Amino acid sequence: MVEISQAAQAYLQELLSKQEEGCGIRIFVAQPGTPNAETCIAYCRPGEQQDEDRPVAYDGFTAWYEARSEPYLLDAVVDFQEDRMGGQLTIKAPNARVPSVDENSPLEDRINYVLYNEINPGLAAHGGQVSLVEIVDETAAVLQFGGGCQGCAAVDITLKQSVEASLLAQVPELTEIRDVTDHTNTENAYYR
Repeated sequence: MVEISQAAQAYLQELLSKQEEGCGIRIFVAQPGTPNAETCIAYCRPGEQQDEDRPVAYDGFTAWYEARSEPYLLDAVVDFQEDRMGGQLTIKAPNARVPSVDENSPLEDRINYVLYNEINPGLAAHGGQVSLVEIVDETAAVLQFGGGCQGCAAVDITLKQSVEASLLAQVPELTEIRDVTDHTNTENAYYR
């Protein structure tokens, strides 16, 4: 899955030797399958790993791979290059932003897929976008509008006729869409 170079392993082992006993790393992708995807490596202290995480033992440490991120970590490479300032750890994950969604994918991934691949390209024509803030009560998506959509006089129409209609049709588990955007700020609004 993820290739961690020998140089990166040595660097991580040195970093982890300064942490508490048993501290490892956790590798995951935040907002996977979207243009905002970010591949992350974080300290993983004993007990911080998630039940679904997959442990992989390396020389001197354990890497915990987030189960949900595994399809997005395919062909990822972690490397370390020394330089005059000490060095830099790099992560290249060519599949982090590639949508990998089907009916068995987590609800959050399916919502983000619809938002980033179907809804946001249309909103971009007006300089706007919408993003998922959280899922509450297991079936309600909380969204936030930005750019030209924040404070736009037509946001209610956009929310009901475009965003909500698309999400409810394509993600049948959803029962409600909530907007938490502060629409009193009309500075960049497309329609005022």
